[in-house]
Amino acid sequence: MVVTTRYAALRRPARASNGLLRGRQAIAQAAAQVVGQQVLANQAVAPAPVQQVQPLAGAGGDEDADWPAFLVALDARTTLLDALREHLGLTGTKKGCDQGQCGACTVLVNGRRVLSCLTLAVSVQDHSITTIEGISGPGGELHPMQQAFVEHDAFQCGYCTPGQIMSAIGCVNEGHAESDAAIREYMSGNICRCGAYPNIVAAVNQAKVSTRS
Repeated sequence: MVVTTRYAALRRPARASNGLLRGRQAIAQAAAQVVGQQVLANQAVAPAPVQQVQPLAGAGGDEDADWPAFLVALDARTTLLDALREHLGLTGTKKGCDQGQCGACTVLVNGRRVLSCLTLAVSVQDHSITTIEGISGPGGELHPMQQAFVEHDAFQCGYCTPGQIMSAIGCVNEGHAESDAAIREYMSGNICRCGAYPNIVAAVNQAKVSTRS
């Protein structure tokens, strides 16, 4: 659903001895009116209904037959990142720069890495989408890459960690983890502002054998 807001026109006030003050007051009043309209418009928009459905045959392969599938009505301009976070409640995928520069929003689509902030949700419908919430085992045990990140202390603040882990899994499955140099090169799109890069490389090296699909 698209929310449109009708903005109040700002007109120059009539000249007076205190014209500057009156002009500022008029602008402030008009701005307050616009903000009020936006707040009311946002409050009036109901979240898109989400319905869990059976996975479409062949959409993600037989190995994904037990994975949940969701049917949700979205604006065609909605990014995959916003669809996951705002409509499906999968907030493990982080919004960092929202410009495809930091890698915090990395997810796997059909096993390949994508930046969800630059991917339209409609472009990946009927595809298998894996987020950080979907990589643990059926009993809740950690994925080998998650365990390796813990053991090598490959994070500090943790904000970039979901994207780092998803990118690391994709990096291994793409065959780009044969050496430290290759890992650094093919993980370079994921920024860690805390500087845990040596530990991340060590974690990928530990988990790459058991992570290969």
